Amino acid sequence: MKTTPVTPADLAASVLAVPPLARNSNLTLNHKANKAQIHHLQAGGVRTLMYGGNANFYNIGTVEYPAILDMLEKFAGKDTWVIPSIGSDFGKAFDQVSILRERNFPTAMALPQSVISTEAGIATGLRKLAERLGKPLIVYIKSDDYLSPKTVAALDADGCVAAVKYGTIRADYTQDAYGKALVQAVNPNKIISGIGERPAIVHLRDLGLQGFTSGSVCVAPRGSMALLKAIQAKDWAAADKIRAAYLPLENARDAINPIRTLHEAVTLAGIANMGPMLPMLSNIEEHHFARVGAAARALLAHDAQHPN
Repeated sequence: MKTTPVTPADLAASVLAVPPLARNSNLTLNHKANKAQIHHLQAGGVRTLMYGGNANFYNIGTVEYPAILDMLEKFAGKDTWVIPSIGSDFGKAFDQVSILRERNFPTAMALPQSVISTEAGIATGLRKLAERLGKPLIVYIKSDDYLSPKTVAALDADGCVAAVKYGTIRADYTQDAYGKALVQAVNPNKIISGIGERPAIVHLRDLGLQGFTSGSVCVAPRGSMALLKAIQAKDWAAADKIRAAYLPLENARDAINPIRTLHEAVTLAGIANMGPMLPMLSNIEEHHFARVGAAARALLAHDAQHPN
């Protein structure tokens, strides 16, 4: 597992995969399935694994946290960077940071706390968590009213920010006043697009972001890496063609639920059996299986067309 400090080059070197977390029927960790998912990603060229919302880290307990970290450290390749999440509430995040600080993970992502919070309180919390960890954090922005660009810039100036995951959903990603303000306030080489393949071209081309996260990369890693390389080469026609293959699964995720649909897509594509979801989430209903399975299998078949 990569343990060196985070650099902008790390953010640009690989798509940041955001995998689901596999569990057995009794909700214990399924090591075999999680290993299969990680190896599928690594075989496709992915070298960054970010365990956050898709892995349902919002609902994991502090008692289980060390076992999850042990498993991820064990299965990640020596050049693979693993980013665990903390939170989203401050108390759990602080307990998790106390565990992480004894390990060699280069950073952690702070899950956004969207309820019972204020901007000033979030900023204070992030500072205290980064101080406790002894390393800067990845700040995750999912809405324009979570943290202002000015506040993010202040956190960055204080050495609390390893990177920013920018994931505000918009009807039109070319119209983004907040994104433009954010890249004026914080160097865009520290900011990654956080909503998968759909806005990746616009975010990297128009805002100058350094890379992008993806859930669908867990099904089709080669194509997602090819998309990143096409964007970096400014081959927009090739990038748009690759991106189109991801839209059927992304459309299903948006129509049903992004986290729950991805969890099932990995299973239905035959990559690994993700099993049941940890409460307070639940697996998608069976009547969605045909649509999700068809999209996932088609995307996996498409992925075979891309060289490793």
